Amino acid sequence: MTTAPASTLQLVAPLGRPDDLRRRELGAFLRSRRERISPEQVGLPAVGRRRTPGLRREEVAQLAAVGVTWYTWLEQARDIQVSGQVLDAIARGLLLDQVERQHLFALAGVPDPVSATRECPVVTPAVRAILDQLAPMPAVVVNARFDIIGWNEVYSRLCGGLERFEADQRNLLWLAFTDPAWRELLVDWDQAARHMTAKFRVTLAEHVAEPAYKSLLKRLLLASPEFAEAWERHDVTGTSEGTKRFLNSEVGLLNFEYTNLWLGPRPGYRMITYIPADPVTKARVEQLAAMGQ
Repeated sequence: MTTAPASTLQLVAPLGRPDDLRRRELGAFLRSRRERISPEQVGLPAVGRRRTPGLRREEVAQLAAVGVTWYTWLEQARDIQVSGQVLDAIARGLLLDQVERQHLFALAGVPDPVSATRECPVVTPAVRAILDQLAPMPAVVVNARFDIIGWNEVYSRLCGGLERFEADQRNLLWLAFTDPAWRELLVDWDQAARHMTAKFRVTLAEHVAEPAYKSLLKRLLLASPEFAEAWERHDVTGTSEGTKRFLNSEVGLLNFEYTNLWLGPRPGYRMITYIPADPVTKARVEQLAAMGQ
């Protein structure tokens, strides 16, 4: 198997290490949360005079069952190792809400062991109903990493059946660069592949220390020399709307106009809907939808 150039793979190694700015942001965030909580709120006695509001560092260390020196270094932005379990204890000790907790783990560049076990909250019953009601128009829900996390039957049939892929393969970037059938499906493969790669580079900058993003990048670099070549160009682009052509093995060429519907307060999860761009495509996609009935 052909591997990516050594110079490219070297770019992957530092992605998981929080830089100085990220560590300073983490320390400042912890201090701000610590200073807003009184000892009484967490069941500790308020002993002695306090020059500053909130909890002392040793009290947070006590609540999280970690060493005072270690916690002090964390607030001082030292380059130290931190686990998800310890961050979980700190988050609980500081009474962080869900948004604050997500921010804490993002700054530390550590996956949240609690949220990882939860079902994805994006494809709710309401979103599922929208996907189904959009038929015969194909529709799919993806996240910022291009993982496919929801779809209607028309989209699955358009793509030749998503069920044939394992869960870790259901990623638009991965399929475009590694699956020959998916490559045949995308009529304008070069344009689509370049656009997704450039968009992923922008997204990666926003998730630079998150292991899932680093893992996907490394897998793509190792599996596809074409992706490695596109990645080396350092192209960047935003999410856009436009036209896309698919060559389906059952009904032939399909021309769509696609649009992105955001499913949250900030860009990330989105529903992509495909609207037939001409009468022939409309008739063919209706034929495709009828095959699944």
